[in-house]
Amino acid sequence: MNTPLFWSGAALFCLTTPSVIAATQAPAIMSAERLQSSQTIDSPAYFVSEKLDGVRTRWTGTELRTRSGFTIQAPESLKAGLPPVPMDGELWLGRARFSEMSGLIQRADPQDPLWQQVQLQIFDLPAHPGNFSERLDALGQLIGAVDNPQIRLLEQTRGLSREQIDQLLEQTRRSGGEGLMLHHFAAHYVNARTNLLLKYRGYDDAEAEVVGYTRGEGKYEGMTGALIVETTEGLRFRIGSGLSDAQRATPPEIGSLVTYRFNGLTSQGLPRFARFVRIYNSEI
Repeated sequence: MNTPLFWSGAALFCLTTPSVIAATQAPAIMSAERLQSSQTIDSPAYFVSEKLDGVRTRWTGTELRTRSGFTIQAPESLKAGLPPVPMDGELWLGRARFSEMSGLIQRADPQDPLWQQVQLQIFDLPAHPGNFSERLDALGQLIGAVDNPQIRLLEQTRGLSREQIDQLLEQTRRSGGEGLMLHHFAAHYVNARTNLLLKYRGYDDAEAEVVGYTRGEGKYEGMTGALIVETTEGLRFRIGSGLSDAQRATPPEIGSLVTYRFNGLTSQGLPRFARFVRIYNSEI
């Protein structure tokens, strides 16, 4: 469905007023609920895309910001050709390269040559009044007119059965991907968490505070064997899996937050098969 009238001069003015892209506030974004493996959904009603392991980004129409409102010091070449309308996307270096992408943003150096490898994968138009199918059509027109190889429209597929989605998830994870995103075709953009946008990974993740360490044994003698962490609910457990040798030699500091993945909960309510992912950064 084409929606060219939405991109009239009047509409563009509405999209780029300060009330929409206030420079001092974190952008209001649409966030996903988790899809559980046992959960039933109307699968063909959802557009499916890869859940990129990058940094969620809002193009305000004039600058790039993280989901917390932090201004990203990206080179002008990356932003060249972007239209003056708000867009949601992901700054992405490739699968399993989140730490590199996060570090690049934190260095705040637009001259860093690593920026040349970054893609800005665009997937939504937060100020568009239509449903997701209509927004996706409008995005195709906009990004199709952008002559910049670093700007991409995130590939979306609709009409898959649940079995096909599960197969795609397994294929994506075997290839090093993080998971899938499912966006209901009729969903309008809301500045909140919604079950019309789902993230599907086959596992859960959460954050916990590092409160101690265990001593390493065997090949890890003299290093950290596991992190002792505590959740906001006061539950304590150990995370030993997922730590690199470098992280065992210099573990996350006491008091820092870490993200971990797990597969459900034990009968005692503790994360099952908890494994370290990364140090949590609230700005990214």
